[in-house]
Amino acid sequence: MTLVQLKYALAVASFRSINEAATSLFVTQPTISTAIKELETELGVRIFNRTNHGIDITQEGIEFLGFARQVLAQADLLKEHFTAKKNTTVRFVVSSQHYSFAVSSFIRLVKEFGMEKYDFCLRETRTRDIIEDVKNLSADIGIIYFSKSNSRVLKRMLKEMNIVYTPLARLTPHVFISSKNELCMRDSVTLADLRNMPFLSFEQGGYSADYFAEEVLKNPDGTKSIRVSDRATLFNLLTGLNGYTISSGVIENDLDPQISSVPLVEHGYMDIVTIRHKDIAPSPLIDAYVRYLKEALPVSSIITDEDAGQTV
Repeated sequence: MTLVQLKYALAVASFRSINEAATSLFVTQPTISTAIKELETELGVRIFNRTNHGIDITQEGIEFLGFARQVLAQADLLKEHFTAKKNTTVRFVVSSQHYSFAVSSFIRLVKEFGMEKYDFCLRETRTRDIIEDVKNLSADIGIIYFSKSNSRVLKRMLKEMNIVYTPLARLTPHVFISSKNELCMRDSVTLADLRNMPFLSFEQGGYSADYFAEEVLKNPDGTKSIRVSDRATLFNLLTGLNGYTISSGVIENDLDPQISSVPLVEHGYMDIVTIRHKDIAPSPLIDAYVRYLKEALPVSSIITDEDAGQTV
């Protein structure tokens, strides 16, 4: 077993694709396939299952990847300690729902942490995929939300997957609309005000259950509905079609200058939470990113340790 083999295995787990892992590491697909096969043979375990849909991580594989991360981290520390020039590549992966405050905090992390070499990844993706990323140790930290309608199911799911969550902020539902929409002049809007506008939501693939939805409330009448897979497309359609979506209300004007946020007069809440696997210990990067997230969110919304109680 070599450190290179461990590096290849973690890359495959991160990309869920041998082809993409090979491209990112500048090696051939057969090189990685052979290394993984030799590793599995030597250890007597199956780390990955190859399917028609890509790569799945086995239960033994999840345990193995947890140890592999620790071994590579210790190897990096050893190299850093005994090397005059500290040229270790720092790796950090965030898997998040589509929030501009997650992006702005990520930008700040990259700018302010002062590393010479790094390999960072910010993955804006579906709710179920975020949970899977954290479960499979493909992400250091995930960002999702709890609401009255989804918290019971999601909390039970996280517990079964050995994932812990930490509340960040409690937000009230807002609508995101084009800055040119006349509703921007309102102090608040109701669902009735939005009835004739297209409702945009993030497509959740095969996981269409309500508790995976990123929108805390549904389209009131369901007559005009558009589903998209990324934030840039959704915001382009908001402006191009004069549509709306329902989200956290936190918008970064520097990143999304054409979008405005207006409070929605409906009962409900969104608890923004971070999630991580129990086997991933807190790190300076995780701590800094969480701190930047809190600073990007409204001060009045932050859930203190006293409010949250003990992290579950």
